[in-house]
Amino acid sequence: MPQATPITVSITRTVLPEHHRRFNAWVQAGQVLAREWDGYLGSGWIRTAPDSNEWHVLYRFSSAKALAAWDESEERRWWIDSAAELVEITKVEHRTGIEGWFEQPGDTNLTIAETVVPPRWKQAVSIFLPFFPLSLLSNFLLMPFLGDWPLVLAVLLNICILTPLMTYIFLPVTTQLLRPWLHKPRRDKRKK
Repeated sequence: MPQATPITVSITRTVLPEHHRRFNAWVQAGQVLAREWDGYLGSGWIRTAPDSNEWHVLYRFSSAKALAAWDESEERRWWIDSAAELVEITKVEHRTGIEGWFEQPGDTNLTIAETVVPPRWKQAVSIFLPFFPLSLLSNFLLMPFLGDWPLVLAVLLNICILTPLMTYIFLPVTTQLLRPWLHKPRRDKRKK
């Protein structure tokens, strides 16, 4: 029985300038979906230059059959449809062999590594570090004004103030500062 040949799909997409951040998030969502499919070997994306609107998206499957299952899936169709206003597809290539992972000569690339999700305990620590002092400060500042309020309303007001502060300011700063620790590769305990 002949061995299946891995196949790489290279898609060139033109992204509207105002949608680069949304496109980045969209590609990551596609990676998360594809990881669940049998035969998925990996994916990534590069740009021809840091200010370019042209993105080259690569994904690789263990065989043409595995790729076809992903390409024809309902999940992929939903994912592709969700980017209709973000991108235009300008070129699609299917490549076999190792050349599918390399860019064309002359490209300047900006590589974004595949997302590594930190363990939950690290996520919890990164939330706790800004939340605890912010919560203390909020309670200290609001307590004189909310002393007669029912507990439920006082907590609700506090949460309404803290949630946007955590979401838009403190968590992004904290995760940026902790990035090397959060994304540090896990050691294989079996090798000890």
